[in-house]
Amino acid sequence: MRTNFDFTPYRRSTVGFDRLFDLLETGMRGDAADGYPPFDIVKEGEDSYRITLAVAGFRPDEIEVVAQQNQLTVTGKRADEDGKGEYLHRGIATRAFERRFQLADHIEVGEASFDNGLLSIALKRVVPEAMKPRRIKIGGAKPAGERIEAPKEKALEAA
Repeated sequence: MRTNFDFTPYRRSTVGFDRLFDLLETGMRGDAADGYPPFDIVKEGEDSYRITLAVAGFRPDEIEVVAQQNQLTVTGKRADEDGKGEYLHRGIATRAFERRFQLADHIEVGEASFDNGLLSIALKRVVPEAMKPRRIKIGGAKPAGERIEAPKEKALEAA
């Protein structure tokens, strides 16, 4: 028996504990315990990543990849076979699956490709111009030729 807890009221009164509450909620849902299908996450460059899922036994038309907000969902449903023989042993997992990935801010999902039972999904981090650091020119300084002080000779005469 699994009990669901809503951590929303606690999120409102805490700052910086979002990741902790996300881990608690993920653990409660049981998503972390299911390791099917297995996957790899590879950093290919400074701002590019690739998620590869091992989905042997599935065809590309049986897999759906959906990116919504900061979540990537990969779902696979295998069509029922029309009685093509009787299985004496079934060791190749072809059960339906749903795998969710939490994406960081400013991650865009690129193309997906399917080859030899591996589904590869390209990810790219794209930081908006407003979020990128920029140098600010300091103005208001007078050039070295202009001096506020009077030359020493005039200052001595005035005294």
